[in-house]
Amino acid sequence: MIELYDKEGSSPLVEDHYILAWSFTTGSDKAPDLDILNLPSFYVKIPKFHNSAKFRSIIIICSTAIILGLILITFFKLKKEDYTEFDKKWKLQYWPHKFDYRELNFATKNPPEQGIWHSVLLQGFRDDNLLGYGGFGQVYRGTLPSGEEIAVKCITKDLAEGMEEFMAEISSLGRLQHRHLVPLRGWCRKNERIFIIYDYMSNGSLERNLYSPELNLTWPHRHKIPTDVASGLLYLHEQWDKKVVHRDIKPSNILLDYDLNGRVGDFGLARLYDHSQRPQTTHVVGTLGYIAPELIHSGKASPSTDVFSFGTLMLEVACGKKPVDAQGVILVEWVWDLYANERLLDAIDQRLGENYDKGEAEIVLVVGLICSNPDPQKRLGMRKVLQILCGEAALPVGLHVPSAF
Repeated sequence: MIELYDKEGSSPLVEDHYILAWSFTTGSDKAPDLDILNLPSFYVKIPKFHNSAKFRSIIIICSTAIILGLILITFFKLKKEDYTEFDKKWKLQYWPHKFDYRELNFATKNPPEQGIWHSVLLQGFRDDNLLGYGGFGQVYRGTLPSGEEIAVKCITKDLAEGMEEFMAEISSLGRLQHRHLVPLRGWCRKNERIFIIYDYMSNGSLERNLYSPELNLTWPHRHKIPTDVASGLLYLHEQWDKKVVHRDIKPSNILLDYDLNGRVGDFGLARLYDHSQRPQTTHVVGTLGYIAPELIHSGKASPSTDVFSFGTLMLEVACGKKPVDAQGVILVEWVWDLYANERLLDAIDQRLGENYDKGEAEIVLVVGLICSNPDPQKRLGMRKVLQILCGEAALPVGLHVPSAF
């Protein structure tokens, strides 16, 4: 490189010089001649491959990838907007509290006895936290970052059709507020799956406590829990904005909180009606032994069919026996037979011994018999049931054994 200066000697003019070849000698001999025709070029030659088949293939592949990428981005954006719009509509009309799926996944990671850091690398919804199975799916125990315990129902049934109607109905139940109903905390939607979040009930189900090898439920509990359930059902049937028919009253769907208060849970089969509306015919759902006889013929679930299930539950709690035992004995028929032979108190769970109130026991058994009458016209309403259990109304006397038995 040679630097030249202008006349003033201040501004350098820079030139680059390249030596392509040279010839010299150190002695007196003549230096060899240079072949200037074969000198190398100092220009960088750029290979011309833009017209090659390889270049064209690269261009086609890149163009195709870009187009497919744009299509996928547009598809997922529209799908996300669709979900967002639906979720926004649901939040405005029905139920405002939506959980983030990542929050539920993290909440159901670690077993209760292990610390939160243990769960960092684990997947959520672990078998360690599986509480059982409810309507439509599995139920898991979880712990929120605040330390609050929740129960998460993962609805796995294919709900591609009727998704909006199902979600609207379930979300409406989220507005139910009563001390003897299991509180619904919120919801979450992940693609085509729905998660319903409840408060966790620390003492589990009535069924688990009733048939535990240890005698967990004393007589005061067996009298109070049906009273709690009657209060919850009265609210569902008469006191809320709409009439709610639960359709699956049974001990496994009655949960007990820390103080052993009974709470009606699992609304997966519930139906809502206006108070002036008559029940519509639908397919028969429920659990064998708790299904009212008329429901099998008509398919119309009503508050009266809930009353039948409640009556069976009352007898089960007092007697400590399943609606139909392993020998095929039907609990309701067995208790009616004891009543007809003036041996009603022989039906009380023998594990209680003499540790029960005979007056309260008679009330529970008689109300259970009336409510489980095969004739729906002879059953009591939940308001009357609650009044009797609370001592505000007299117990009917002189019952007639149903002719169906």
